Amino acid sequence: MTEQVDAVILGSGQAGNPLAAALAASGQRVVLVESKHVGGTCVNEGCTPTKTMIASAKVAALARRAADFGIHAGPVSTDMAAVRDRKRKVLDVWRSGSERKLEGTGGIELVWGLGRFAGPQTIEVAPNDGGADRVFAAKNIFINTGLRSLTPPGLGLEAVPYLTNETVMELDEVPRHLLILGGSYIAAEFAQMFRRFGAEVTVVSHAPQLLPREDPDVAEALRKIFAEDGIQVMVNAKAVAAGNTGAGISLTVHTEDEGEHELAGSHLLLAAGRTPNTDALQLEAAGIEVDKHGFIPVNDRLETSAPGVYALGDVKGGPAFTHISYDDYRILKANLLEGGHRTTKDRPVPYTIFTDPELGRIGMTEAEARKAGYPVQVATMPASSIARAYETGEDRGLMKVVVDRDTEQILGAAVLAGEGGEIAAMLEIAILGKLPYPALRDAVFAHPAWAESLNNIFQHLA
Repeated sequence: MTEQVDAVILGSGQAGNPLAAALAASGQRVVLVESKHVGGTCVNEGCTPTKTMIASAKVAALARRAADFGIHAGPVSTDMAAVRDRKRKVLDVWRSGSERKLEGTGGIELVWGLGRFAGPQTIEVAPNDGGADRVFAAKNIFINTGLRSLTPPGLGLEAVPYLTNETVMELDEVPRHLLILGGSYIAAEFAQMFRRFGAEVTVVSHAPQLLPREDPDVAEALRKIFAEDGIQVMVNAKAVAAGNTGAGISLTVHTEDEGEHELAGSHLLLAAGRTPNTDALQLEAAGIEVDKHGFIPVNDRLETSAPGVYALGDVKGGPAFTHISYDDYRILKANLLEGGHRTTKDRPVPYTIFTDPELGRIGMTEAEARKAGYPVQVATMPASSIARAYETGEDRGLMKVVVDRDTEQILGAAVLAGEGGEIAAMLEIAILGKLPYPALRDAVFAHPAWAESLNNIFQHLA
């Protein structure tokens, strides 16, 4: 028996939840289908738990440096089970709060189960409790099913007890030696985190540098920081095979310098990419196209190839950030409920990698700006030149800005420094307001705030 509703949302992530509330507030009957946890990746496996554990790791690092500040503390050790339990408590606050809000909102029915297309504008849900399937027909259907960790094929991982970004946060003991396959943002955050907890850490990346999407000088600055922290980073290293030795994990890698050789570790974390949760949706039943990687292509209004079907958040490809997912919701809310004409075109994509120091990013890299044909002018400055950084002992890293020489507009910036994400947000405001860089160079910022670094970096362009 088909139930007629106004909208079905597959996945309760950072786009799906507020969209459900907005649609319900407009008088629509909304079915929100969730197979696992309310809140999506951010609340359950991403932002909330990782940043909670990174905070614990930073405390450990500061405790070890206490003598540098004239403070004497005892030996530092990590109670991994306590770190995990703190993470669980913080996560539960956000997850349960989101769940209560959804269940308490009139017009929204939260259905626990696996949803899939049974035809155009029709969703069939297999309930988690094993009950009879339910079928919903709706004018509009929204896909917000997100991503999961990618398992690289051909390495023999089916015989290896590997970890993902989700399961690694459930460890109750510090790994003796954590091998991390991958060299991007997730790998970087977990590498430093577990090194600070006390593990040996080796990062293995096939890319020619750590953080392959960043400019080489920025990536190299973070690699040097990792080296200071005792983290081994191997680049241009192709994983060939993985094995379970009984006493731990073996990872065979190939490099140009050493050929094939074997690494030995106690644990293996896969951080070599993520794959979309589309394989179980039966998209073909509704005529919804996917690309070769399983992502759902959309236009700049988030419409898929099927009428009345939209894709939001990470599942559509592109930048996989919570704030982008939330903006997807705002676009649909404006267009479907407010008669607006918002699109994804030219929206800024800021992000922060929560290493220590943070890497805050906004706009174009130098390489992207040059490729686009801008008359590029670049300035860099070591973080040690920032008064606040030097005084607080957070003087590692660098700042980099890219500007248009002719218009004096800021094209992009990378801030690898304490409060790097916040400084990058200030630069984003300047970009949004089309402020020429001399406005920041000549502004009066409180001394010695982190913001004062903007005076300094733009003086290097003079």
